[in-house]
Amino acid sequence: MSKGLRRAVLVGVAVSLAVGLGACGQAGESGGSHTGTSAGLRIGLLLPENQTARYETFDRPLIEKKVKELCGRCTVEYANAQDNVSTQQQANAMISKDVDVLILDSVDSKSLRSAVTAAKNADIPVVSYDRLVEGPVSAFVSYDLTAIGKAQGEALLKAVGNNAGGGRIVRVEGPTSGARDSSEEGALSVLEGKVKITKPYTAAAWNAENAHAAMSGAIAAQGADTIKGVWAGNDVIAAGAISALKDAHIEPLPPVVGQDAELAAVQRIVSGEMYMSVYKPYKPEADAAATMAIALGRGQGLGNVPKDRVNSATAKDIPAVLLTPVSLTVHNIKSTVVKDGTYTVDQICTPKYRSACERAGLTE
Repeated sequence: MSKGLRRAVLVGVAVSLAVGLGACGQAGESGGSHTGTSAGLRIGLLLPENQTARYETFDRPLIEKKVKELCGRCTVEYANAQDNVSTQQQANAMISKDVDVLILDSVDSKSLRSAVTAAKNADIPVVSYDRLVEGPVSAFVSYDLTAIGKAQGEALLKAVGNNAGGGRIVRVEGPTSGARDSSEEGALSVLEGKVKITKPYTAAAWNAENAHAAMSGAIAAQGADTIKGVWAGNDVIAAGAISALKDAHIEPLPPVVGQDAELAAVQRIVSGEMYMSVYKPYKPEADAAATMAIALGRGQGLGNVPKDRVNSATAKDIPAVLLTPVSLTVHNIKSTVVKDGTYTVDQICTPKYRSACERAGLTE
């Protein structure tokens, strides 16, 4: 029997998941109506937006590849909400098409609750992907949010060091539900009492243009001289914040941390414009989602794939795979995103970044 998926990013995670799937006929979470292991399934895949490069470049193709690897007769029906809550009612269209299982990364966790409930009523299991959606989901896969927040907080604290003085860490976020989540708690557990943190400055949308406006507001309100670091919701928000800092002629740039390890963010880290991003390898997360979706769609149990349990505002004890993120700085680019094959040195070290790559030891 497989030892399952451990809470770490391991090279052998895909193998563990595949073995775990073989054990999914045991007692566990019940799912859809397909019980034959040879049955072809229709899997609905709903991703939230395309401003962040990860979804179209990594998540979608990796999930589709893993589905085909595990089930040659299975098909994936895909839709992207383009960061629009109303558009993501695409879930209801897939329910009407009678897909066998849904993999859902929601734009807004509350707004899709009714769709998740409708899926449950239609005997369509829902695997909540990356963000925990409300409603009766059957399984959840993501990176440990508390660990993500702690990684950001620890990076900021290390970068700021003894230079905080009376300065502040500016927090810039995208639109959220307003509730404190585990990533926020993780960061605050590190930062509170050691540095001053501003209220969240919220961008109207998860894009660089709106993040630029939010950061500009923070600069005007806080004063350029007081900003000692920037805690950004993700790498796209970080990009907008950095551009606002540049437009305000703040030199040197304060340390900025984000998450997702997008290619442009890795290049900013190499050049020194950005201090750190949280690297969440996409393959283990995609593999786990595809593995659990196929098991649930066939009406099998999840076996020993999920090692954790999580609670949402509406559901308790949800089987979960929680992976461990990595703090990405200029010092470990080669041993993380390059080693994993997420990006090549040539992709990172374009002519614009060639000299910075040499200084960072990437082109040796």
